[in-house]
Amino acid sequence: MTEEQRKSFFGTELLRWYLRERRDLPWRRSRDPYPIWVSEIMLQQTRVETVIPYFHRFMERFPTIGDLAIAPEADVLKAWEGLGYYSRARNLQTAAQQVAERHGGRVPHDKAAVSALKGVGPYTAGAILSIAFNEPVPAVDGNVMRVLSRFFNLDDDIARPAVRVGMERLAAGLIPAGEAGSFNQALMELGALVCTPRSPGCLSCPVMEHCAGRLAGRERELPVKTKAKRPKPVYRLAVLTEGTGKHAGRVLVRQRPGEGLLARLWELPHVEAPNESVWVSPDAARDWMAGALAAEGVHVRPVRHLADAEHIFTHLHWFVKLWSAEVVGGAVMDSDSYRWIDRDDFEQLAWPNVFRKLLGDFFNGKTSS
Repeated sequence: MTEEQRKSFFGTELLRWYLRERRDLPWRRSRDPYPIWVSEIMLQQTRVETVIPYFHRFMERFPTIGDLAIAPEADVLKAWEGLGYYSRARNLQTAAQQVAERHGGRVPHDKAAVSALKGVGPYTAGAILSIAFNEPVPAVDGNVMRVLSRFFNLDDDIARPAVRVGMERLAAGLIPAGEAGSFNQALMELGALVCTPRSPGCLSCPVMEHCAGRLAGRERELPVKTKAKRPKPVYRLAVLTEGTGKHAGRVLVRQRPGEGLLARLWELPHVEAPNESVWVSPDAARDWMAGALAAEGVHVRPVRHLADAEHIFTHLHWFVKLWSAEVVGGAVMDSDSYRWIDRDDFEQLAWPNVFRKLLGDFFNGKTSS
């Protein structure tokens, strides 16, 4: 079989399999580019099963690009709460505003125009253009690179940007005429359901007969990918401070800065310990917290350890110890970024998962200060 015949076989059999086996996902029920776009942003670094309920709620809250463009950012972050990687939500809203301002509220089907939107990289642009408009543009993500690496028995390191560009050229040459949307989704689907990272289901693969990686016995070692660095451990000390007097029944929280990690989300006041030894030592942790928070204008006295939590970001691994704390003197803080909240406020604000869990446990009586 020639290389061209192998490519033709790949496209034909993959499409046949996809039309028979594809999942009924909510964003596949329409060619409207807006829900397709929303789903692709949500699916970045998030499993399909997790995304589905978020997708339904988000589309109900912001049914059109115009609705998303004019919504308060706090509402968008709240609708995104729990999905993580909140820059995705901010970029999506900024891009919706760009579509409203530059394109009359309609997603453009020109590659340059779509690629110019905030947060839209080559993969997302390819997904929107091919699925919504059937434009013959590749959409290459990790699933696709894994499938192509195995089928063509490629030794290139898929962590390298130049290899991704090469994969895009390869994928573009595989798209059957007039079938860009279905073909790109078929590639993604095969990688998600059959050609999985650790246990590829070769016996149920529609293209196994001519898969060069399988024939070489390399299906489990491909693709080649340089291991990413482990996230850096960071040890944080947080305080749960209940109010007294006019603030009785409330808890002290703060809003993160407008830029950077978890921008503008709400959290319990916390500081980074200088090292793990301080973090684990009750006396050292208590002294460090009191001094570091006082330097920020927050005058509280840590009392006792309540709970541990952790959260993994792309490059950071937060280890959090939560302490109860008491107000020292009169005013606790002098900053607009701090406020006292009750349970109703808690449900209205957007939180990183780690603080939503800790505060949720407190308001539900699972953690007592």
